[in-house]
Amino acid sequence: MTTAAPVLDALEARGGAGCARFVGGCVRNAILGTPVGDLDIATTLTPDQVTQALEAAGIKAVPTGVEHGTITAVKDGHPFEVTTLRRDVATDGRRAVVAFTDDWAEDAGRRDFTLNAIYADRTGALTDPTGQGVADAKAGRIVFVGDPETRIAEDHLRILRFFRFLAWYGKGEPDAAALAAVAAARDSVARLPAERISKELLKLVAADEPRPAMALMAQSGVLTVLLPSATDLTAFNGLVEIESDQLFVNDPVLRLATLLPDNEVGVAQAAEALRLSNDVRDRLVAAMGQTPRITSWMSPRESRRTVYKIGVQAFSDRIKLLWSRVTRSAATHQWRGLLALAESWTPPPFPLTGEDVLKSGVPKGPMVGKVLREVEDWWIDHDFIDDKFSAIEKLKAVAQGMAY
Repeated sequence: MTTAAPVLDALEARGGAGCARFVGGCVRNAILGTPVGDLDIATTLTPDQVTQALEAAGIKAVPTGVEHGTITAVKDGHPFEVTTLRRDVATDGRRAVVAFTDDWAEDAGRRDFTLNAIYADRTGALTDPTGQGVADAKAGRIVFVGDPETRIAEDHLRILRFFRFLAWYGKGEPDAAALAAVAAARDSVARLPAERISKELLKLVAADEPRPAMALMAQSGVLTVLLPSATDLTAFNGLVEIESDQLFVNDPVLRLATLLPDNEVGVAQAAEALRLSNDVRDRLVAAMGQTPRITSWMSPRESRRTVYKIGVQAFSDRIKLLWSRVTRSAATHQWRGLLALAESWTPPPFPLTGEDVLKSGVPKGPMVGKVLREVEDWWIDHDFIDDKFSAIEKLKAVAQGMAY
């Protein structure tokens, strides 16, 4: 957290020692001894005072969320969110009107979970206004600050955040009051913006072990409100097991795919509803393709043909999704072999071009493409033969046999 020292220096020069403290995820993760990401800072200074303090120290101040008290300080290319202590004046489950305060306990009282409502000064000294944040963090308890129903009514996204933090930091039995509250309010998540839903879902499934949290999400009814197709977690559980035990990877997009319709049209519609990026949508659609048919007993030659046709990413995705739906001990060796082939084999470029077709006597026009495709099919059937002269001879034969 030493990278934030110039920012703290600037704020304390304006507001005095202790006017600014780290808060949220960076404090939680430091307590747990896990990697610290973004450094968020809470302060008793108002947004105007924060801006003045930063600019006086030569630090760029960006009003990224000034209506909610947030100024982003940019120092040496590093962004630090600096937010004034605040309390909620009015909320509608999606947006809040806030008032600024200088009371650390009041600011903590509007945060979501106790483990996220801990403050640390630059020396590492902790302030725990709820009185249980540090203990809950260490014990893996995801507990709402104050009354769970009230916290959820303030922001319905906290339902999804509950399961996300449970997946990442939870241990043992979940907090009964929290679980009852999110189940009772489950229908409210349908009113959240799609972008916020998809972002939280992808963060949740990115946890190393998201299966218990996902099971609770399904049992509470929250999951099917968001994703009506997610009625069976067999494939999700299977994919997480394969990734954890066999492949040592963590692919949130593919994990999300197991919760979406298992056909191209359905997954495209789901991706659109979740406002996923075009790249993610296209990957999901390709992963759900049914042709060419892929099986665990495919020969290396058939595998190379399929990789060439649909690409390495789609081939690997389809294999993992198929593998996730069967008994994990079944055909494990075959599935791993197919994945290894896809990752180690580089599809060669087709050795002929349209110019070669024209040189063979085929006139310009649609026939050029037709001839080229027929020769390429022959080349693929011959397992990508590394012999351009043979391909040219085939081209000549095809061209001679064509009626122009």
